Amino acid sequence: MKINHILISQTISVGSSSPYIELCKNKNVKIDFRSFIEIKGASCSEVRKQKINFSDFTVVIFISKKSVDHYFRLAKSMKFKVPLTMKYICQNEAIAYYLHKYIVYRKRKVYIGKKSFKDIIPYIKKHPKEKFFLPSSDILKSDILHMLNEVNVFWKRGILYKTYSSDLSDLNIYYDILVFFSPAEIKSLFDNFPNFHQKNVKIATFGKNTLDAASKAGLKIEIKVPTPEFPSMAMALNKYIKESNKITI
Repeated sequence: MKINHILISQTISVGSSSPYIELCKNKNVKIDFRSFIEIKGASCSEVRKQKINFSDFTVVIFISKKSVDHYFRLAKSMKFKVPLTMKYICQNEAIAYYLHKYIVYRKRKVYIGKKSFKDIIPYIKKHPKEKFFLPSSDILKSDILHMLNEVNVFWKRGILYKTYSSDLSDLNIYYDILVFFSPAEIKSLFDNFPNFHQKNVKIATFGKNTLDAASKAGLKIEIKVPTPEFPSMAMALNKYIKESNKITI
């Protein structure tokens, strides 16, 4: 089947140098971008109902850029002045770099992990007397909770923002390829189209959790990323389109 039209279940910033834009030009395909999920921040009262007091903690663990935004948003709304003594653990370098938006590095203690959550566990173990706060969405990988429970430290999770399915009622979902990056996007697909039948639609997923969610939903997955050969979705799509459309480079 020739690939002409692809839907990416996320938005793209205006003027972006996204590899998907290059894919459109080089492979003569049309790619649409539409966010399948919406993020809404928790209110101050919702945080208080979780019995969370930001001043109780000495270390904040950031696992995403959104967790950074909502932590500082709520700290400001709740009139909590984040002390200079507050320490931060960032799961990866990209999150740590984003933290620059809110703090001055030379005045703060920041520990940066390599990639996954398990990379920061050794640091947490070395500081058993600290009190750790994990700001997160209402959707969180169970292995993160398991790893923290295995460490003998004081820690607490705060749900500072929630994920909702977007309204996609105006969308014709039958593209040649649908591309998903999170289990929440798979949920949104069926929230919006409960009678969706895959037919000839090809499904591409990024990450094990998304793959598992798609499989559990009864979808047949054609493109699975990442792999050693294709660490990015754009690379995998490029190869798949080339073979399907018999394009030579």
